[in-house]
This record gives sequence, structure tokens and C-alpha cells, in this order.
Amino acid sequence: MTQQTQQPGTTSDALSAISAAGVSVWLDDLSRDALQSGALKNLIDTRSVVGVTTNPTIFAKSIENGDAYEPQLRELAAAGASLDEAVLKLTTADVRDACDLFADIHAATGGQDGRVSIEVDPRLARETEATIASAHTLWETVDRPNLHVKIPATVEGLPAITAAIGAGISVNVTLVFSLDRFRAVAQAYVDGLELAHQAGRDLSTIRSVSSLFLSRIDTQVDKALDEIGTDEARALRGKAAIANARLAYEVYEEIFSTPRFEALAVAGAHTQRPLWASTGTKDPAYPDTMYVDELVVADVVNTMPGKTLEAVADHSRADGTDTVHGTFEDSRQILDSLERLGVPYGKILEGLEEAGVASFEKSWDELLKDVTDGLAAAGS
Repeated sequence: MTQQTQQPGTTSDALSAISAAGVSVWLDDLSRDALQSGALKNLIDTRSVVGVTTNPTIFAKSIENGDAYEPQLRELAAAGASLDEAVLKLTTADVRDACDLFADIHAATGGQDGRVSIEVDPRLARETEATIASAHTLWETVDRPNLHVKIPATVEGLPAITAAIGAGISVNVTLVFSLDRFRAVAQAYVDGLELAHQAGRDLSTIRSVSSLFLSRIDTQVDKALDEIGTDEARALRGKAAIANARLAYEVYEEIFSTPRFEALAVAGAHTQRPLWASTGTKDPAYPDTMYVDELVVADVVNTMPGKTLEAVADHSRADGTDTVHGTFEDSRQILDSLERLGVPYGKILEGLEEAGVASFEKSWDELLKDVTDGLAAAGS
């Protein structure tokens, strides 16, 4: 049921409450139009937004639909820029400007928030060395301390995460689905911190988040439950992703309370915060604020598409109460029940990683086409 409608230009009580509880509200969207029109600044002022995430899909849509890119496309066409050069310059310009917009938040939070993410070329998801090289290129091109370079959590991506962190590059690890991979990502981060420490780097400047995707899990698990069709199966619909995320938080607390990490923390290291991603519900039967309301806990990020952000502002029931601690045993029972019913949970998560990489590769191809068409139009 919708509560009292949030008026434009005012701060949402729910967003303020979860922010005060330790949830960093980030926007899962970025466009030059939003930067230039002041729309993004307005979300900072009225929606408690303290960071931004991007991905190839967001950039493809932004450039396809935005006239704001035409002046830079004309400059790039006149300079004879290659396609790859043009894509790099277009995307990093937006991210650099967003980093500048969030610079005050970055300073006020000691570097924790005010973060803007940009992803390495998704076609490199299975190539460790090429991913490392791409991460360095993005880090050096944007040249802002509040950047996060997004690296996918593939098996090949794990050593790239370690190498990037070891080089002092802050990383947003994307496309995390399983608890095993969430744990492996955290270990890769700690490995990287140790490399950075050995190299004499200032660990306090290095930040990282591990992006656990949510709604995509429920979409696929619910399909399997619907095929089973029993009352017990139907009762588990829409519960897998939240249970998975809550147990990931348990893993987070475990790993970042070990003597190994505590030694790094003394040297200035920060934990790798869980980030709740894919938080827009895809099943209309579910509350559109579900992946926010059910995952309120300290030291996490929730990155929301604009529609979800406005839904939370308008009618979320979140009041800052912790909805994660005290749920771990129930969450284990939910995942155990899925396995007992015959839901191929592990295979579903493996398939989601493959599908996620493929989806971003497709979006990258669309981005390349949009930039190719834009350069051609600008040069004609």
C-alpha cells in the first residue's frame, strides 16, 4: 500500500533513515543530460544519494538517447579518433564530471562514499592480464581518487582484482551471485591489500565494494519453483535473493574480523563493503522496495535504478531498523529448502554469471554501434 506521497524537492524519510542506519544510497544510472541539467545534483540534495554506479547498458542507453554528446562526438570525429578512443573519452568524461560532483561527499565521508564506478570492457571478462591493463587505463584516464573501477567476479577476474588493489586502484567487483564467489572476491581483495602494504602504499586510500546481484536470482529461482508447483515451492518464491544477500553479510562479518584483516586495518585498510545490486524488482507481485526494505544493515551500499529510488522515497516502510542480523539461520533454511526441493540453485547462479557477462558484452556492442553512428553523423 502506498503511503503519503513524497513531494518533489524534499528529503525522503525512508532514505534518510536507511542512510543513518549505515546504508549508502547510490544511484545505478549516469548520463550527461543528468549531469548538465542538475538532475543528478538534485538527487544528492533530496534523495540522500552519495554515489553512482554505471555499466555498459547504462552508457549505451545514455549515448543513444542523449543529444548532449554531440559536441564531443564532433570534436572526436574532427580529430580522427578511433572507435575505442572515442568510447574511452566519452565514458570517462561523464565519470570524471560525476566524480567532481561527488568530491565533497567523498571528502566528508573520508573516502567511503562519493564514489563513481566505471566498468572495464566486458569482452575482457575471461582475460586476466587484459582486465588488469584496462583497469589501469581507466584509473589513469579518469584520474580521480573517488573512482571505482568495475571488474567482473569471474574466475579470471579474481587475480585481476588482487592486482588492481595491489596497485592502489579502488575496485567495484561486479556480477557476484554465489556465496562461494562472494567469499573468493573478499579473499582476492585482502590478497591485494597485502600486496599494496608490501609495496608501501597508503591502504587508507584504497576502497572496494562487492556487488551481489539480487533480482536476477529470484527471477530464475522462481521459474524453477513454478515448475515444481507444490505449495512448499510456491511459498519460497521471492525469498532466495534476500536470503543469499543476508548470508553474504554473515560472510562479510566473518572475513573482516579475522586476525589477518585486523593486521591490515591497523595499517589503515578498510573492509570491502557488500553492495546490493540489481535491486529493481522484476515480478510485479513483489513490493517494488523489497530489496531495500529487507536489507537494511550497517556498512553496505544499495545501488538503485531511478525508479526504485523514487519508490523508496515515496512509500518504503524502512525506518532504519536492522533487517539482516538475526536472520542468518532462517536464510540458511531457505537455501537448504531450495536444494531439498530439487531447485538447481548452484547451476542457476553459474548461469547467471554467464548471462551477466553476455548481457554486458551485448550492451558494449550496442555502445560501439551508437558511437560509430555518432562519429559518422558528426563527421558528415
